[in-house]
Amino acid sequence: MGTITRTFANNITTSGVFKPTAFNNASFDNVTAVPSGSLPAGGSMVLLSTQTASASTSISFTSGLTSTYKEYMFIFNNIHPATDNVSFQFNLSIDGGSNYNVTKTTTHFQAYHYEADTFTDLRYLSGNDLAQSTSYQDIISEQGNANDESTSGTLHLFNPSDTTYVKHFLTNFNMYNWDNLTMNNYVAGYANTTSAINAIDFKFSSGNIDAGTIQMFGIL
Repeated sequence: MGTITRTFANNITTSGVFKPTAFNNASFDNVTAVPSGSLPAGGSMVLLSTQTASASTSISFTSGLTSTYKEYMFIFNNIHPATDNVSFQFNLSIDGGSNYNVTKTTTHFQAYHYEADTFTDLRYLSGNDLAQSTSYQDIISEQGNANDESTSGTLHLFNPSDTTYVKHFLTNFNMYNWDNLTMNNYVAGYANTTSAINAIDFKFSSGNIDAGTIQMFGIL
């Protein structure tokens, strides 16, 4: 058995799997390119915009929603309302933000648990869903405005520039309810339009967005 053959054999287990010691930095010294298809494509997040609320009536993203990305993700950090017991909402636009009135059909459910451990529930919120409505969609409801109360979460918007299909979206938020409980909210639905979505607006049902940040990412 030659030296090369013995070295190769010593780096493989009896089941034919390479041992961890088979690879080191020197193993790849001569690699100049990764063959096409060797690595999975996509998955990278590109930060496109960040907005910080400060007694803001609403926060809108009126640029950046283009055909460059097939998926956009918005990350919300500690969104805090000026008014107690309010809903955080969003709407979409096909005219660059001149109007936020895109027709939507949605579904909304939530789970919650009181700090005092007195009650828990998982429920569908038929009063918070929309059926072919142009109204703002509630992402969460009954948000508290005490100093330590806020909401955080994500919204995914899929292929907003497509002009063939409707535009799907998903949200997942957790918030500190005004009545001292944690509430996890899930909203999903579609914007029932084949026009390109090119702007999105976020606000509370009453009062300003006192504080918090919203980041918009493009997903490759």
